[in-house]
Amino acid sequence: MESLKASIPEGLKQMISDSTVDNLSTTSSYLHRFFLRFNPFHHMITELADPSYGLCGKSKHDALESKQLGNQCFLDKDYLQALNFYTQALRRAPFEDGDMENNLVATLYVNRATVLHKMSLLVECLRDCTRALQICPSHAKAWYRRSQANASLGNYKDAIFDLNVAKSMESSMGGKRKIESELKSILDQCKSTSMAVKHSGNCLNTVDEMPQIKLKSVTIPDKGRGMVSSCDISPGSLVHTEEPSAMIISKQCRETHCHYCLNDLPPDRVPCISCSIPLYCSQQCQIKAGGRMFRIYPEVHAILKSLPRDLGEYAAEVIQVNDSEQEIENISEHKHECQGVNWSAVLPSEIVLAGRILARLLPKSTSEDIKDFVEGLELSHCYKHMPPESKLDSHIHAIVLLHCLQHSNSIVFPIDGVSLSQVVIIISQIKVNCMTVVRLKSIDAHVRSDQFGEFPSNAYLTSNVEQVRVGKAIYKTGSLFNHSCQPNVHAYFLSRTLCIRTTKFVAAGCELELSYGPQVGLLVCKDRLDLLKDEYAFQCQCTGCSEANLSDIVLNAFHCVNPNCSGAVLDSRVVDCEKQKIKRFPIADEADKNSDIFEVCIRAFSQNDASIPIRPGYCLKCGSCCDLESSYAAVYKALICIKRLQDAILSKEISNTTITEASKFLHLLRSNLHAYNKLIAEVEDNLAQAFCLLGELELCMDHCKASIQILEKLYDPDDIVIAYELVKLSSIQLSLGDATAVDSINRIGDIFSRYYGFHAELVFPYLRYLKGEIEKNSVESG
Repeated sequence: MESLKASIPEGLKQMISDSTVDNLSTTSSYLHRFFLRFNPFHHMITELADPSYGLCGKSKHDALESKQLGNQCFLDKDYLQALNFYTQALRRAPFEDGDMENNLVATLYVNRATVLHKMSLLVECLRDCTRALQICPSHAKAWYRRSQANASLGNYKDAIFDLNVAKSMESSMGGKRKIESELKSILDQCKSTSMAVKHSGNCLNTVDEMPQIKLKSVTIPDKGRGMVSSCDISPGSLVHTEEPSAMIISKQCRETHCHYCLNDLPPDRVPCISCSIPLYCSQQCQIKAGGRMFRIYPEVHAILKSLPRDLGEYAAEVIQVNDSEQEIENISEHKHECQGVNWSAVLPSEIVLAGRILARLLPKSTSEDIKDFVEGLELSHCYKHMPPESKLDSHIHAIVLLHCLQHSNSIVFPIDGVSLSQVVIIISQIKVNCMTVVRLKSIDAHVRSDQFGEFPSNAYLTSNVEQVRVGKAIYKTGSLFNHSCQPNVHAYFLSRTLCIRTTKFVAAGCELELSYGPQVGLLVCKDRLDLLKDEYAFQCQCTGCSEANLSDIVLNAFHCVNPNCSGAVLDSRVVDCEKQKIKRFPIADEADKNSDIFEVCIRAFSQNDASIPIRPGYCLKCGSCCDLESSYAAVYKALICIKRLQDAILSKEISNTTITEASKFLHLLRSNLHAYNKLIAEVEDNLAQAFCLLGELELCMDHCKASIQILEKLYDPDDIVIAYELVKLSSIQLSLGDATAVDSINRIGDIFSRYYGFHAELVFPYLRYLKGEIEKNSVESG
């Protein structure tokens, strides 16, 4: 793209930089005409959209190479590597290569099922056998392997059916005798064991709880549209659920998460039928994303009819032959990308997402249809606020995207100033309306092993919560919820479904606001305002940015020179923002005079007290002048040491010297920074991690608690961020056998219930483990 950008004449660049929505079709048309006369543009489109240039298509040669490597790993009993190679082979194998009996994909599924069985992944083995049989129902080895998985799962009735079908399909006498021997063994097991219920396959999480509260969209001054409720809403209430208009996986999660539902990929991940990019957690997701199912060969019906009636009916149920169709209509999320072409893998995720939005319309559209379609999306956009560089990028991407869609799908639709301008609008709509889909993940860490690589007898795990950004999506109604740095609702995701739940009491008629990322406690007000302006093109006027709060004052504050004073000292970057808030909303309520905010800056709220100016370097409580330059120098010196500690934690090479030095500089930070400064909390957390790696649990717990005590001042004590930190603390307490772990876990449960309701354990399965530990300890103590 950079070569295209460099080729554009400066005059045209300036025209695009100065463009508005009103003349967008003109600037788009001019740039398009320039590219049509520029040969490198056509060459780039060919490389991106011509299947013959595609690196993402199927290749039998590559599939066979990976299969051979998998076979060798299997012989070497390196089952994990064998699993990886067979999965890679499945991604590259042409689906309909060869006849049914010699289908490469069916063979690969059976090979992978064998590995999964060796790894005791029985449900995954069962699913792979079924996939092989959907392609080749006469595959005796697949039926035999399926029987072994079913028997190991206790599904003896199915195992017997599988073996009887395998025996009917097996052509060799030796094979038949082996099956008969296995059948006798399972029948003997059945005599002493009751028949088990058939084990179901994997399925997507569903949202059983439905919103009971009716919301309405209203126009809000200085904000545009927003969402309000017509009744009072209690904390923890589910107020909205919605499926996405379009969704795209993050590039860094392509190998770890399903490309349709964005859940974690299982070991038996399913590849796309037509290209080698996506991986899915199930055939259900693969079909929904790509619109194609396995091909059912005509010979299948004859094979099933040749079996005894009961076996034929059973086999038909296993391969679902009556429900299979080659094409699924009205599904195009990945279908239009699925030609083995490069553009969907190369272009930025936001542009591919724009392509997915457009894909529903383009085959039967005119320029006016596209314009009506964009208006029908009813999404706000930020084009007039975009910086010149972003305007130019959106013009280039719009042209490239439409040409790729037309070229790779052989779809004829107009590419002119009107259609291109509307694609630019869609790109700007995505910029301000796109929601980041997040998954919570528990990260476990062992104590450091000894010199022989062994863990001590008291080895334990500590758990941290990581938020993984797995994708981006457009939710039309979800985009109507405005931002607040002190939100009263929380957004989370179950598979593809957006769920929004209240975290505070919301009175009837009040706006429901969620956080777009920046919030009080995470960043100071000035940084939040700048980020929201840059990313979403609006000036935040929420209560957190317009009214004084403790977090914004102390988060980056310095300590007063008077060691006994608890006042905050601000630098010039923070003071102007806070000064304006205090002037607009002076706190005069005597009932609030005992709050923490008055403890750090009580004089700042006395508007008639001219002796205590609100300016950089002066304590907001006692008025003492602080030498900020020397404080900055001390903090910088401490951070050099703390960086060494952080590097040691990453490498897991912790020494007592490193910790002693870091503890010394933590004291230096405490003498220069305010007690609630977030940097101190972060260093306390670093020391907790270091002591954890050394196995010093008591010290680890002390530093973890110290970090949480500061964060509770910066955030609401019942904020979800505090719950994430308590997960870490409770895992340490459990390892120590500390009875206060129960209190921490109960508090985690209360906060998670407010933020996630009945979905808490679906969103964060580790919570189930913590609750189980409480029950186990209560039983043992009882």
